[in-house]
Formats: sequence, C-alpha cells, structure tokens
Amino acid sequence: MAHRLERDSLGEVRVPADAYWGAQTQRALENFPISGLRPDPMFLRAYAHQKRASAAVNARLGLLDPGLAGVIAQAAGEILAGRLSDQFVVDPFQAGAGTSLHMNVNEVLANRANEIRGGKLGEYLPVHPNDHVNLGQSTNDTFPTALRLAILIRRVDLDARLEQLARAFAEKAALLAGVVTAGRTHLQDATPITLGQVMAGYSGMLARAGERLADAAGPLHELGIGGTAVGTGVNCHPDYPRLVCEELSRDLGFALVPAANPIAMHAST
Repeated sequence: MAHRLERDSLGEVRVPADAYWGAQTQRALENFPISGLRPDPMFLRAYAHQKRASAAVNARLGLLDPGLAGVIAQAAGEILAGRLSDQFVVDPFQAGAGTSLHMNVNEVLANRANEIRGGKLGEYLPVHPNDHVNLGQSTNDTFPTALRLAILIRRVDLDARLEQLARAFAEKAALLAGVVTAGRTHLQDATPITLGQVMAGYSGMLARAGERLADAAGPLHELGIGGTAVGTGVNCHPDYPRLVCEELSRDLGFALVPAANPIAMHAST
C-alpha cells in the first residue's frame, strides 16, 4: 500500500496515500485497536450538520473566508449524502472525550475541501482541520452537541413509529372489543377481560412511552456549542453559539438553543 508522510507535534506519521484522514486519525488507529467497530452513521451525520453550520456562521462573523467556508460546507454535504463513510475509521472505544473521532471528522472535511479546490491530500492547504474546520470549537463542545443532535434526529422517526404502532393496537382494540378472554396475574387466570381491552392497554403503554421520550428529549434541545474546552467560550465569538443554534434549527427543522450554563452542560454529559 502506498503511503504519504504527515507530521504532527509528535513527529512523522505514515498515512495511506488515498486516505482522507490524517495524522491524528492514524495515531488513533494505532492507539485504539479495541472493538473493530466503526462510528454510528447518524452520529457522523450529526457532526457533519454541526460542522457545516459552524463554517457558515464563522464566515458570517467574518472569521472565516467565505470561499473556504463554502468548500467545508460542500464536503460536509457529501458526508450527509452518504459519501466518504469508509473514511471514518476511529474505534468508538477511545480515550480523550472523543478527540480522536473529532479529529477524524476535521481531517476528512479538510482533505475533501482541499481536493474540491484542486489540492492534494495531506497538504492541508488552504483548508486546515484545526484552523478552519474546527475554528472556534473544541471536542468538549462539538462531541456532546453531535450526540444530542443524533438522538434528536433519530427521535423523529422513532416518534412516528411509536404513534403508528399505538394506532395499530387501538384499531385492534376496536376490532376485538367483544372477544372475552381470561385476564391473568401471577401466571394464573384471574378475572375476565376482552382482547380489545388488552389491545387498548398496549396502545396506552406506547403512548405513555412517547410522552416520557418527549420529556427526556426536552433538555437535549439545549446545546453547549460555543463553550469550547471547558464551557467558558474561550477562543469563540460571543455570537457564535446563538447563530449556530439558529443555523442548525433551520437545517434540521426543530428548535435548538444555546446552553444557559455551558460549564454545567460540559461537566454533566
């Protein structure tokens, strides 16, 4: 296999020549050969949504060249379209709060963005994974944000499935309203009950499960994005958290707001 040489703070790293990942990802592959699993696809989609929103906001704030923001967003869009999925190779079991997987995302986006502009893999010109893709961000705010977004995106389909199943049981309840059977408790026949009542019970259980999920999902709409390393927002524009949440809300179709207390949110994920 052909390789290219990349350099980081620890020295030179051999990376497969055609890989869209870089030195940090390659070190993670060597450091964490644990489960053989790959990152969850929806989590990667959520990360791509967040990176695309961040690039747009940083350009809007005058912190990132609009042309660079455009190719980062284009690369993120390709991930959302299902491309480059084989380039996310870091084991989900890893140290460092998800830093290695986060860098996998940054490096793939940077390399693809540079390729779109006619650059070579591994050169990181003009788009750099840290200086541009990760501008104003940290693993400690982007990783929990991607987790929350992935759950909220998944929940849309889950809600629909639960409602559909609850309706199906409700229809069976009406259909079987006159069919009497033995109600059972403690593994023994107890008192009469109709099969319609049993089905109505199942329907009600599913409806309550949906309500509990809605309650649990409520706090996930509050994002710690912009808190950067420890929740204080160091190296981040003060308008960035609000604007990213607005951008993501438009993109995903549900309301998202900046955390009232990012420090607490960072510490309690």
